[in-house]
Amino acid sequence: MPALLWFRRDLRVWDHPALLAAAGSDEVLACFVLDPRLEKTSGQRRLQFLGDALRALRDNLDGRLLVVRGHPEHQIALLARKIDAAAVHISADFAPYGKRRDEKVSAALGSIPLVATGSPYLVAPGRVKKSDGTAYKVFTPFLRQWRATGWRAPAKSDATSAHWIDPADVPIRACAIPNPGAPLDIAAGAAQERWTSFVRDGLKSYDTDRNRPDMAGTSRMSAHLKFGTIHPRTMVADLNPRDRGAQAYLRELAFRDFYADVLHHWPGSVWRNWNSHFDDIETDTGADARRRFEAWKAGHTGFPIVDAGMRQLRQTGFMHNRVRMIVASFLVKDLHLPWQWGAAWFLDQLVDGDMANNQHGWQWCAGCGTDAAPYFRVFNPNTQGVKFDPSGDYIRQWVPELRGAVDVHLRTGDRPPGYPAPIVDHAAERREALHRYQVLGS
Repeated sequence: MPALLWFRRDLRVWDHPALLAAAGSDEVLACFVLDPRLEKTSGQRRLQFLGDALRALRDNLDGRLLVVRGHPEHQIALLARKIDAAAVHISADFAPYGKRRDEKVSAALGSIPLVATGSPYLVAPGRVKKSDGTAYKVFTPFLRQWRATGWRAPAKSDATSAHWIDPADVPIRACAIPNPGAPLDIAAGAAQERWTSFVRDGLKSYDTDRNRPDMAGTSRMSAHLKFGTIHPRTMVADLNPRDRGAQAYLRELAFRDFYADVLHHWPGSVWRNWNSHFDDIETDTGADARRRFEAWKAGHTGFPIVDAGMRQLRQTGFMHNRVRMIVASFLVKDLHLPWQWGAAWFLDQLVDGDMANNQHGWQWCAGCGTDAAPYFRVFNPNTQGVKFDPSGDYIRQWVPELRGAVDVHLRTGDRPPGYPAPIVDHAAERREALHRYQVLGS
């Protein structure tokens, strides 16, 4: 009997356990459902990357990918019945929305099983537990148990693993794949090539260069991991356990799994403080706060490293991870705005916008998440800029008003014409942030 393979965050044919599971059937229909609820919450660049990844997947399947639009609980049930599917195969989804969606789809399928095989993670959420069976709240012990738990070798799948049904033979109208025309600085269909290039040229120095936004020291694999155009197992197979750069990279993949695990166990933390003690902290939300928020979004704060990061985000849909921490700390502790405002803007702009990583990265900076940075740790945006962009090349790239400045960090106080004055006094706002934290703890 036929099977339906429903692609989601696994837009590839290599190292795909669900594909292998589906391939045990006589023939397989590959499909993707454009969910209007997710389209509405995706920025244009993320939709562009999705569309490009779908086109690359379709090419890898020689055109045998059916893309439809609609609510998955309706479309998947309809497709399964049209081909008389014995099962619908998926990679497991552990995010709150994904779990709710899959429950609805399973109910709509009735007696047709929804079979989950594999996940987008090295170690799926829920597998790494303490000895008493509870979830970890701190990363370091999670990391130790995560390593001990281990992961499987890459699955040996490719486009020839299954006998594919031609979508033209299915009486369902396909929809157009998204193509909003948004410019991207990363190719969705080149995950393996980018990873191979990074392993060859950048991995060895990753542990020393990854915090420098002025250097090409990171892999830029985050969007590929978000959409599953490559599986982390494929990447880890290339990591030398004796290489410091490789082990630093593996630790970042562990953080990805940790945040997914946290969101799996505490789904309410997607928009609420994981640490409810912070629910009563004072934040600014009035008209002045909104004006400061707009200046932050536009990269017009008067703090060079913050403005460089925010303009990079707005122009490319990407921001270096170290700079993400700097701009997040600035929004929460210098501007005293709710972290949710910043998290929502990031999700709107980032190509690699991932719910678990984004929300819990923001909560780490705000001090209200698991294993969070102490609230009294307030990044000084000026010293952070000097430390991580010492030559000022990153700032010059994204803040043209400062390209001719002798000192782009503006330590002398001289500001070129056209570049704004600081919208806040960092020293004063640091004291205010600490005061609000102390009031919370009293």
